[in-house]
Order: sequence, then structure tokens, then C-alpha cells
Amino acid sequence: MPFAGDLSAQIQELVLMIPAILFAVTFHEVAHGWVAEKFGDPTARLAGRLTLNPLPHIDPIGALMFIIAKFGWAKPVPVNPYNLRHPVRDMMWIAAAGPAANLMLASLSLLAVQLLSPVLRSLGTQFFSQPVLGILLWTYLLNLHLAAFNLIPIPPLDGSQILKGFLPRGALSQYERLEPYGFILLILFLISGAAPIVLHPIVSILRFFAGIPVRALT
Repeated sequence: MPFAGDLSAQIQELVLMIPAILFAVTFHEVAHGWVAEKFGDPTARLAGRLTLNPLPHIDPIGALMFIIAKFGWAKPVPVNPYNLRHPVRDMMWIAAAGPAANLMLASLSLLAVQLLSPVLRSLGTQFFSQPVLGILLWTYLLNLHLAAFNLIPIPPLDGSQILKGFLPRGALSQYERLEPYGFILLILFLISGAAPIVLHPIVSILRFFAGIPVRALT
């Protein structure tokens, strides 16, 4: 019964993906809120979003996109730019904190795979080693894709705030006019087939940087 076998494999993959998704979105959003508070905005903390409990951070549609397309999004952490001393510059760093946290988590996951694989395999128990390594590998992959997806400069993704930090005033005002249409542009980006073309080189670059600690140990 190949269908039953395929269904069983899909369920096993989903079980391994769920912890990886929770790690990815939680660290991403907490990083935003933590950096925002360092720049003077306590909104995330007051909203209960500076927590490692994943439930306040989950967006159901974004989580479903992770399962379907291997990239997605979480519920955005609230940030009040009026609490920031330098709103455009500070928002750039707040936005960059999310993808940076994902890149760090991807790197740590890959490093853990390299260090734990020989130990777990020497124990001779696949019942334990395969799920652990599977969760770590999914954590690595999903964090890479979440970081890459959020670096795309389409509002409301983090890449749009990062780009705004580099734009001169005239170009910035023009770019900000796109923000009300950002969600429409994002949907068009996803359904047009452009997403894999844009994401592939970004993921490749991030994979190189995530692998630096591993290469340093070999």
C-alpha cells in the first residue's frame, strides 16, 4: 500500500517539523522584541511577546505555509516607533534582529548535527537518534528559509525595514507609498513563481554563513 507508506512518511516528517517551526518563529519574534526594548520600546514586553512560549507568536496561516512551502511567517511583534530615538535607523536593526536570530539558530543546529551524529549513531538506537537528528536538520533548514524569506524587501517583511534604513529621504518617501499595498505585492510574489527564484540565492548565501562554525571545527 504505497499511499499508506507515503502518508506515514508525511506524518513522521510533520512531527519532526513542528518543533523546528516553533523554535524558528519564537526566536525570530523574541529577537525583534528584545532589540526593540534595547532601543527604548517596551511594547513587545508589555504585550507579553518577550517569551519563549511559542503560542503567542504563532500565525496559523504562516505556520501552514512552513509545512507546505518550507517558509512562512509568525505573528509580528508590536513595535511603537514613537518610542525610538532614531525611528528609521532603530527599526532597521530591530528588523534585522529576526533574520539574524534565525541564522544563528540554523548555524547552532548544523553544528549540533555535526557534533552529535557520531555520538548518537554509536549508541546504536535509531529510535532515539533519528528523531533528534531529524528535528535538528529541520531546525537548520526552516531557519535558513525563514531568514531568507524575511530578508526580501517587500512590506511587511523585515527586508523592507532594513532597506528603508539605507534609502535617502526622497527614495524613502517613495518606497513608503508601497506599504499599504505590501500584502498584495507579497501574495503576487508568492503565486507568480518568483519566490523560488529570489529565495534560492539568498538561502545559498545564508547556508554559507551558517556553515562557517562547522568548517572552523573541521
